[in-house]
Amino acid sequence: MTEPRQNAHGQGKEPFLEKILLHYRIFKVSRHINPDSNILDIGCGFNAKLLQEIEYKIRKGVGIDLAVSPDFCSNKIILMDCYLINELPFQDNEFNVVTSLANLEHFDNPINILKEIYRVLKPNGILLLTAPSIYAKPVLEFLCRFNLISKQEIIDHKMYFTKKILIDYSRQAGFSLIEHNYFQLGMNNFLIAKKETI
Repeated sequence: MTEPRQNAHGQGKEPFLEKILLHYRIFKVSRHINPDSNILDIGCGFNAKLLQEIEYKIRKGVGIDLAVSPDFCSNKIILMDCYLINELPFQDNEFNVVTSLANLEHFDNPINILKEIYRVLKPNGILLLTAPSIYAKPVLEFLCRFNLISKQEIIDHKMYFTKKILIDYSRQAGFSLIEHNYFQLGMNNFLIAKKETI
């Protein structure tokens, strides 16, 4: 049994490959974010890299994680310390876009988090999510042995995902319009799920 995580991604020195992998995930999702969006980034990391990258085109961004930089300053972006167990601390139908980059695998109950994401999305809002595939598990465990990626991150993974698992979980959460593809040679899942107008 490992100790619960205390630090957010990017808090402290990062291993060599972490920045490269994060950059690739940001590139993958950012082109799907429409200008003037009101966006929530779950597991934003200590410095909210995604929100910083897209700040120029969004209306408002909120980033939440275990810990966020107290020195971060922006007119458009708010960062919040938030240890997620059951509920997101936001109202229903609040965001146009919710992003979750390499985050879902850290939750004991991913379906519950997906239901919460569905709740806080506006009708026609979208979820943009990346999560490691089952094929990534041995590769990531190998890379962390050599400190090329964060050992803390990998130890904290509760599960890995297939296309079927992610789509089934998303449907159980209420999403019906779902797109999926693998990237990074099948090591990563990319899911786009839409909350339809009721």
